[in-house]
Amino acid sequence: MGKKTERLVSILQLQPVVPVLVVDRVATAIPLARALVEGGLKAIEITLRTDAALDAIKAVADEVDGAEVGAGTILNARQYEAAVFAGSKFIVSPGTTQELLDAASRSDVPMLPGAATPSEVMALREEGYAVMKFFPAEQAGGAAYLKSLSSPLAGISFCPTGGITPEKAKDYLSLPNVICVGGSWVAPKKLVEAGDWAAITALAADAAKLAVSD
Repeated sequence: MGKKTERLVSILQLQPVVPVLVVDRVATAIPLARALVEGGLKAIEITLRTDAALDAIKAVADEVDGAEVGAGTILNARQYEAAVFAGSKFIVSPGTTQELLDAASRSDVPMLPGAATPSEVMALREEGYAVMKFFPAEQAGGAAYLKSLSSPLAGISFCPTGGITPEKAKDYLSLPNVICVGGSWVAPKKLVEAGDWAAITALAADAAKLAVSD
């Protein structure tokens, strides 16, 4: 688990914000990923919420230099294995099941497992996990809630995702137990549909500048 955790941390530490993408058409995946990378967001999560997702992951993994593409919304072992086969460098789940833990243990590709309660965090820590996704972040209690976990659950780092805006991101990034945040605001659907990659690069550049000191 140690080496996989190090690999995951090295990806998540590339930037303060990991774009969480819903890709409807494979044709948009490459220019979208290139726009994000150009703006400074190299780690990219493509969620398995569309039929195009796996092909989009493969396209980005094969064609976009500098991108560290991961797969999100992984719910079972079959999806885990398919995402790895497509080229995912990391796996993200909204929650955690024994099936997912078993799939992760069999794979060299690290998982960022979802957790929202102290009991879930403690159970994952017993499995050897030290980095987790806090989801759904805003609905589950926000930055204040996550801050309250930092002392009793010391040594655990989180990537909060869900309902986070650029303004709220700063609150999360100021916490000692937050490694990065996940956000969809850097790739709004209207800009993607319009193919306005320059605007997305600008949003990515702004997100890449977010830091604890802001």
